[in-house]
Amino acid sequence: MISQELKKYFPILDQEINGNPLVYLDSAATSQKPVQVIEALKAYYELDNSNVHRGVHTLGNRATESYEGAREKVRKFINAASTEEVIFMRGTTTAINTVASGYGRMNIQAGDEIVITYMEHHSNIIPWQQLAKERGAVLKYIDLEDDGTISLENVRAAVTENTKIVSMMYVSNVLGTMNPIREVTKIAHDNGAIMVVDGAQAAPHLKVDVQALDCDFFAFSGHKMCGPTGIGVLYGKKDLLEAMEPVEFGGEMIDFVGLYDSTWKELPWKFEGGTPIIAGAVGLGAAIDFLNEIGLENIEQHEHEMAAYAMERLSEIDGLTIYGPADPLKRAGVVTFNLSEVHPHDVATVLDMNGIAVRAGHHCAQPLMKWLDVTATARASFYLYNSLEDVDRLTEGLRTAKEYFSDVF
Repeated sequence: MISQELKKYFPILDQEINGNPLVYLDSAATSQKPVQVIEALKAYYELDNSNVHRGVHTLGNRATESYEGAREKVRKFINAASTEEVIFMRGTTTAINTVASGYGRMNIQAGDEIVITYMEHHSNIIPWQQLAKERGAVLKYIDLEDDGTISLENVRAAVTENTKIVSMMYVSNVLGTMNPIREVTKIAHDNGAIMVVDGAQAAPHLKVDVQALDCDFFAFSGHKMCGPTGIGVLYGKKDLLEAMEPVEFGGEMIDFVGLYDSTWKELPWKFEGGTPIIAGAVGLGAAIDFLNEIGLENIEQHEHEMAAYAMERLSEIDGLTIYGPADPLKRAGVVTFNLSEVHPHDVATVLDMNGIAVRAGHHCAQPLMKWLDVTATARASFYLYNSLEDVDRLTEGLRTAKEYFSDVF
């Protein structure tokens, strides 16, 4: 287990909620921020605040250095071949929409297939729905196994020579399922399709190597990995990005503007129109430094142990159903559940009364809720600052909720 000394770096966790010490189990929605990130943001605004690339004065040069330095940190973090392949964006949602618009509109024709899964976050469903409607393409779904995992047989059955795009989350934000992205990518490429990966739940929790995965695009968000909100990354293979048109136009991304025509800057800046998310990039760079110091391998192991212990403890509660793979090694640090006939919002409310923060609802995954035959679930998601004691608090909180709603049992 990761040392709980780490918790001291997260000031927000040192507080009481409703008279109880806070137990934060909602990191899949957004992670908390260590002092290293908070201080990096403070230092930028106090000392270096300036626009980037355009100026020649000292503040502008320092801001540009920090901004482009963060891009290099991202490149190393995901093992991209070049910083030209690292585009700063608002987050995973914007990144996937950029691929759907910038790549999809240029390459998808009527009758072409776009293949996704039932477990996808809405951000990896709706852009493809809209693209399919616009271009007359066919949107297909890969069947899931009973435990919410993906079999390569079902991938091969869904992906055909007519498939042009396969898009899949690396780790499910509901089931915790860790998908075989490298193998799915090979199947996509063997059929002439590109592979798009929603890495929002993967980048914070396990070591990502985009070259080893061989995916064509990879998207993730800073706020789920100890970084600020409003910053994310789109990785794309250089040749694909060079062939794409930008989807947002204005300052920063232009080379030359005439009265009736304009040309674009080279990568990565042609996709970063307007004043970029400078402070967000600086904060993301600090978050990457923090995660690298701990080690992504250590974080992944810690979360497997947390998930295994949570599944063991929660299974002791009669009437509680856990969704997703039974094998903790096949899931990230997410445990999603329902307590008998009690609505998840009611369960989450009782837990909050005891200082325990979990997520309740459809988790932006309504097609998956339909596949699970439920309207909503409760979700506990763990990160590097959580401990086994947090799981014990969750278990006792659920026992309290069960007692409170004893009339439904």
